[in-house]
Amino acid sequence: MSASAAEASEYHSKDFNWDTLRLEIENDPSLNYHLLPFVSPQPEQQLTKDPIKAWKSFHIQHSSGKFFKERRYLLKEFPELVSCGDGCKVLEVGCGNGSTALPILRNETLQRAKEFVAASNVASVENRFRPFYCDFATTGFPKWLACANCRENLGQKDQICVSDVGEERTLETGSWSMEERSCCVGGVDFVTLIFTLSAVPLQIMPTALRECFSVLKPGGMLLFRDYGLYDMTMLRFEPDQRVGFREYMRADGTRSYFFCLDTAKNLFNCAGFIELEIEYCCVKSVNRRNGKSMQRVWVHGKFQKPT
Repeated sequence: MSASAAEASEYHSKDFNWDTLRLEIENDPSLNYHLLPFVSPQPEQQLTKDPIKAWKSFHIQHSSGKFFKERRYLLKEFPELVSCGDGCKVLEVGCGNGSTALPILRNETLQRAKEFVAASNVASVENRFRPFYCDFATTGFPKWLACANCRENLGQKDQICVSDVGEERTLETGSWSMEERSCCVGGVDFVTLIFTLSAVPLQIMPTALRECFSVLKPGGMLLFRDYGLYDMTMLRFEPDQRVGFREYMRADGTRSYFFCLDTAKNLFNCAGFIELEIEYCCVKSVNRRNGKSMQRVWVHGKFQKPT
């Protein structure tokens, strides 16, 4: 097996049982603070770090590309990206330095992504890769991706849903012509959310997912991978780094949420998606520097927009 194949296989292993890990964590008194309800601080006590500046600084600090390795496991984990055919449009939300875009293209932060992709020797990359800035959770995606009129036609039948963060909303019905229009690209076939949603505050995740839903073509898929409950990195956070239930802020001001399956299912279902598959991915790896074993937990999911 080649080194790249071995690396890809690592991300598909079920090295340990998540329920066994859960019992270990929940019976460890030293980790009890992770399980406690979160009491919101008073307004004057709330953290005021600018998340945009925090993430910008983070990517500048790790701009060499060595921190984020190319995610070669993606095409094995999501083979739909291989078999989708020519002309397929993929929207990667939160591209970082391009570590997700590169493996898809082969079969500041944004500037670094352009540089890495341009240097990758991927054929006709200038016609296949279009990076852009956007805060999809607050201002939404640009209209050239799917204009207001096309989004209305991309909508689905009316339904009311209440998410686990207490937000109620209605989805609208409409029909869709698969032809692209001159006003925009007419929506996308796939949306990838790879370690992106966890950086969005929980209370605005429903808005972020509805925005993803709005630019997908009927039958299109959202491919999801993110931090899972009781991942090693969650257990490293100190009590004073909690900013919500299962939500933490690092010293540099960036934040991370850790998903259980039920929360992820509820968020996506309430945005209008059909659940195709969702599971914990439990991988045991070894730190090469100190030889310590690390138990990593991610949530892997595939969700579809109704046809």
